[in-house]
Amino acid sequence: MRVPLTLACGDYDRTALLARGAIVPEGVDLTYLALPVEETFFRMARHAEFDAAEMSLSSYLISLDQGAPFVAIPAFVSRAFRHNGIYISPSSGIETAADLAGRLVGVAEYQLTANVWIRGFLADHYQLPAASVRYRTGGQHEPGRVAKLVHDLPPDVDIEPIPAGQTLSEMLAAGQIDALYTPRVPRSFTDGRVRRLFGDVRREEERYFAATGIFPIMHVVVLRRDVYEQRPWLAQSLYKAFEEARRDAAARVAETAAGVSMLPWAYAEAELTRRVMGQDFWTYGLAGNTETLSTFIRHSYEQGLVKEQRSPASLFAAETREAFVI
Repeated sequence: MRVPLTLACGDYDRTALLARGAIVPEGVDLTYLALPVEETFFRMARHAEFDAAEMSLSSYLISLDQGAPFVAIPAFVSRAFRHNGIYISPSSGIETAADLAGRLVGVAEYQLTANVWIRGFLADHYQLPAASVRYRTGGQHEPGRVAKLVHDLPPDVDIEPIPAGQTLSEMLAAGQIDALYTPRVPRSFTDGRVRRLFGDVRREEERYFAATGIFPIMHVVVLRRDVYEQRPWLAQSLYKAFEEARRDAAARVAETAAGVSMLPWAYAEAELTRRVMGQDFWTYGLAGNTETLSTFIRHSYEQGLVKEQRSPASLFAAETREAFVI
């Protein structure tokens, strides 16, 4: 008899076979809920509604300091460079990263994984300490957003909510804030009212990868701790299924016979990405990802979000850290 398990996760090429039931985790009767990431994160962090879910790496780290209600597996279903996530008001006069010092910067939440990475690389590579910027929090496109997690705020950082009824995207366009750090493209950029900080953002992201070897991890997959403790084998069963789905997507990403993407030159993009980042550029597991995880943990600690710099291995279920050998 299979164990029923509900998983909330995004609709990605690397999870497609799981979502449609072509890959079935061993011993599991899986219900896959393909939800927007913001909804998944909110419902899991606030109410622990699902047996397993995609989760922000930052939220997961913070949760380990708050009773550790979740256990992660090293399936990194979302990874992204975030130099593209810094947007500038046309009236701000900001031209370089250094110009952000002392400015008002909008963030949906201070602890968002993308924002941790942005503040981290700005501090490491552009000499802009996290505390040199004043942060304003709120909804990007809808007013009234509240943080999904209650956590300590760093005492040396100026963080305040935006006025009721306001949104970050419109405040940026109106010049009421100078910049916006965000993983989601703001509507005010889509309609041409604001711009990105970096004119050649891909060049900046490739330079960052060349210097660090880091392809930033955004999300992990977690099990509720009570679910995991009742059946520890679920961690490895889920991880194996996620890895199988990832391998399938990686094998098809440069297909030309019948492309998996609507983009006509997706195959060329895949070939370019592999020249820059290597053949197996998106991996799961600890092997090859410890430096990326260590860097994120350091950023979180330096930005006052977590109390200690844990080891990367300690973040994940012990069963997923090793495998049998024949």
